[in-house]
Amino acid sequence: MKIHNDCLACIQNQALRVCDVLHVSPLQREAIIALAHQHISTFDVNLTPPHNATPLYEAMAKYLGVEDLYGELKFASSQKAKTFVPLCELHIQKSVYPLLTATKTAIAGNVIDLASVMMYDLEEELAKIYDIPFAIDDFLTLEARLEQTQTLVYLADNAGEEIFDKLYIQTIRSLFPAIEVYYFVRGRPIINDLTCKDALASNMQEVATIIDSGVPTPGLAMELMSPFALALFKKAECIIAKGMGNYECLGEVENLPIFFLLKVKCSVVANAIGAKLGDIICKKGV
Repeated sequence: MKIHNDCLACIQNQALRVCDVLHVSPLQREAIIALAHQHISTFDVNLTPPHNATPLYEAMAKYLGVEDLYGELKFASSQKAKTFVPLCELHIQKSVYPLLTATKTAIAGNVIDLASVMMYDLEEELAKIYDIPFAIDDFLTLEARLEQTQTLVYLADNAGEEIFDKLYIQTIRSLFPAIEVYYFVRGRPIINDLTCKDALASNMQEVATIIDSGVPTPGLAMELMSPFALALFKKAECIIAKGMGNYECLGEVENLPIFFLLKVKCSVVANAIGAKLGDIICKKGV
C-alpha cells in the first residue's frame, strides 16, 4: 500500500507524540519537528508508509540517544494487557466456537497502538468485540486453512498485543496440535512494535518459536527479512498478520497464504481495505 497524503500528518503527529512521551526540552522538540519536516519532504510516494517512516523514527532515536523510544510505554502496555487475561480465557473456555472467540480476542488486542491517531479503551473494546461481526469476514477460510497447516507464521504487531496473541496461539495449538507456530517480531525497536526482547518478557516462547525477522520497519517488509526468516515465511502454509502496518506492507502482495487480523484505525487503511473506521477485519490476502 503506497503512502497517501493523509499519512504525512499522521507521521508528523507521531513525531510530536514522541516528544510528549519522552518529555523532551523545547530545544529538542524543535529539532525533532525539523527532522520530521526534513524526512517527510523526501518521502517516496511509491513506497509504503512503514518504509517511508522508518528512517525518521531511527533519526529521532539517534538524536535523542534512546535505542527504544517507547520502551517504558511498551512494558506498561504489556502489563495492562495481562490484567485482562483471566477475562479473555473465560470467554474462550465458555465459547461454543473457541477459535472464533480467540481470533476476536487477538483483534481486540490490536487497539493497543501508541502510534495510532485513534485511541481506544481496551476494557471497553473487550466488552463488545465478541458481539461485533467482521466487516470483512474470511474467518471460515482461515479455519479451513489452519486445518491443512503444519507451519504457521504469525506476524506480531504492537507491544501489549502479544498477551492476546498468546491466548490465540494457545487455542490454535489446542485445536490443531500438529501445527508448528513461528512468531515473527521486529529486528530492532521501532515505535511500539514488538521485538524479541518484548516477546521473551511475555514468555511467548511457551507457545511459539520466536523469530527475529530482521525487519526494522513497523510492518513486515519482505525484502528486509533475514534469510532464515524468509525461508520460514515461504515455507508456511498459513500466515497470520496482525495490525495495519503488516497490512500496509503485505496487503497487495499476491499469492501469499496470508490472513490479516486488525481493527481499522485510520482512513487511509479504511479506504484501501474497503471498510470503515473502527471495523474489525479478518481478510484473506489477494
